[in-house]
Order: sequence, then C-alpha cells, then structure tokens
Amino acid sequence: MEITLVRGDITQMKVDAIVNAANCTLLGGGGVDGAIHRAAGRRLLEECKALGGCKTGEAKITQGYRLPATWVIHTPGPRWGGGSHGEPQLLENSYRNSLILAEEKKCRTIAFPSISTGVYHFPLDLAAPIAIRTVRDFPARFIETVFFVCFDKKTFQAYSSALNASR
Repeated sequence: MEITLVRGDITQMKVDAIVNAANCTLLGGGGVDGAIHRAAGRRLLEECKALGGCKTGEAKITQGYRLPATWVIHTPGPRWGGGSHGEPQLLENSYRNSLILAEEKKCRTIAFPSISTGVYHFPLDLAAPIAIRTVRDFPARFIETVFFVCFDKKTFQAYSSALNASR
C-alpha cells in the first residue's frame, strides 16, 4: 500500500472514499466536517441523521453525493485531554476502523484528513506518527493508495516527518 501526502482540500479528492473528521452526532460542524457536509449537499446530512451518531474511535459510512469521492467515512476522533484518557488508542481506532470500512466497500483509494488535530487539539506531533503507523500496519487487501490530505504547511510538515521516520 502506497502512502501519499497532499497539501489541499479533501473535498476535491477524486478517490473511492474520503474520511470525515466528524463529531459524534455526524450532523456536521466546523473544519473538515463542515466543509465535507457543504460540498456533499443536503442529502449527506439526511443520510447521517439516519445513522444515529457514532462513538469516538468508531466509523460509519455514507454515500459521497456531490463529492468526487464515492463514499464518505465518518469517524469522530478523540478530544485531547492531556493524553491520559486513552486518546492515542482512540485516534488509532479512528484510522483503523475507517480502513476496515473502506476494505468492506473494496475501495482502492482513500483520503484522510489529520483527525483530531484541529478543534479537538490533539498535538500534531503525536497524531501524525499514530496515523502513519496505523495505516502502514493495516493488512490491506483492496486499498492500494492512502492519501493524507494536509490543509496547511504545518500539518504537511508533521506528516512528512512522521512518514520519513517510519521508513
């Protein structure tokens, strides 16, 4: 499985699935979550309402609607509380459970944002290695390429460092 870093907007990715750094309601919010909901359109919100929310570290899947991606995988990452409340494991679970859903749909390509590092304040220097390691260790059967879509230069640099350190 190839890991590729991209600096840009995840809503523009032409992949089989994009991952939404969602909140537990799955009803939209700020940051990546709000951008995905706006780009996908109202039908995404309607489908999300029927899912009944999602626990932190778990994942649920919907159609992509007006997005170039076929699927949207929604995963609420953990809010940073200092690191002693299981945050690293929950973040790892968010990535792994998203990959499991992508495999179930036989996705060949998937794009991740930097889960939990925005308004949930998970330290970027801790989150990026968890993301890279979880993806690298995942036993993919169908997934060929994983994109990490970094919204800004700081995030791109953190993921680049984590990827280089994992080689």
